[in-house]
Amino acid sequence: MKKLNQNWITEGTIDFEYKKYLLLAYLQRINKDFDQYKLYPCLSDLIEHYRNLVELRTNQEAIYNQATGEITKIDLNNFIIEYERIIENDEYMEEVEQILDFAIPKIVEFLKDGKEIYDFVEDKLRIEPIGIMAIYTDEGYMLLSENAKKDTMVYEYHMTFFESVKERFRAIKTKYITTYKHSIANSYENIKIDLVRTYKEFANPATYMIESSRSFPLKETFLPIAKRSLVRYITTHSA
Repeated sequence: MKKLNQNWITEGTIDFEYKKYLLLAYLQRINKDFDQYKLYPCLSDLIEHYRNLVELRTNQEAIYNQATGEITKIDLNNFIIEYERIIENDEYMEEVEQILDFAIPKIVEFLKDGKEIYDFVEDKLRIEPIGIMAIYTDEGYMLLSENAKKDTMVYEYHMTFFESVKERFRAIKTKYITTYKHSIANSYENIKIDLVRTYKEFANPATYMIESSRSFPLKETFLPIAKRSLVRYITTHSA
């Protein structure tokens, strides 16, 4: 999916009709992905755009009061403002305000749609630990399976902590290992035993099965939501 530049409002021509066209074309592409239950990276992209627009609006009054010239660039990634001195900039700021008034509610609508799809997919997932519960759960194996398919995908996972000024949160990284064909011999328990024999990084690795009762796009939906669900599951059950 072709992304919308993070500085799309303030780069180039500042014209409401033109910016409206850019945004609607972008949201049309998002809608096509949503229709196919493809959530990532478009949902993350939407969230980032929303945050940038809210930040721009929050700082708009300060921009208006401080800028005595025509703004030539607003870098939304670093919130750096560059402008040339002129006598009047009301027209420019009013145009930006009109774009924000249109863009923010539109993006909120799509964020709600994305959240509904996310909740729908998550509701179809079932998570269970496999075998003897490991004491250390920050790394191990994640087994992904869809009922409509006959295989189980194995991913090694590692969880880490990140801290920002406002919060401390967990992140998860995964690496694809292999795929097992579904059979009586390849039960989840037997898969874990085979993983221990084949890959000797862990003596008793934390291993979790995540099943989906429906088929969803793996890269864009099933895998990223499974990862987030696993982080929440482990955090909840280790508290």
